[in-house]
Amino acid sequence: MSKKKKTQNSKEKLVRSINNNIRSSVRKLNPILKGIVGKKVDVAIRDLEFSEKRITKDIKETISSAVANAENNFQYDIDKLVVKEAYCGKKMIMKRFRPRAKGRAAPILKPYSSVTIILSEIKNKEAYGAKS
Repeated sequence: MSKKKKTQNSKEKLVRSINNNIRSSVRKLNPILKGIVGKKVDVAIRDLEFSEKRITKDIKETISSAVANAENNFQYDIDKLVVKEAYCGKKMIMKRFRPRAKGRAAPILKPYSSVTIILSEIKNKEAYGAKS
C-alpha cells in the first residue's frame, strides 16, 4: 500500500517560497510581513527596498525566489502576481552568556525564524462603473 499524493483541486495554483534560519525574531518580522500581504509583487519589493529595517533584505530575497518559482514552474506572468500570504514561525534559539558583576552570568538569546511567502496570480476582473 502506498500513500496517495495530495492534489490541489482548486484551479488556482499557489507558489511558495520558504526561507529557513533568518537571524531575527518573529516579533520583528510580523509587522513587515503584514505590510506586504495583498500587494502586487513589484510594489511589495519596492516597499521593502525603502524600509530601514535590516531584515527586509532577506524577505526581499524570499519574494524574488517565489517570483522565480512562479515564472519557472508555472509560467505565470510576473505582472499579475500578488502576495497572498506571508507568515513566519519560530526556529532555534542560539544561547550565549555574558559575564556580569560578582561572578554572575546573564543569558543572551539569539532567535532564528522561518519566513514563508505564498504568491498567487490575479485574474482579470471586469470593470464596473464609469472608471476605466
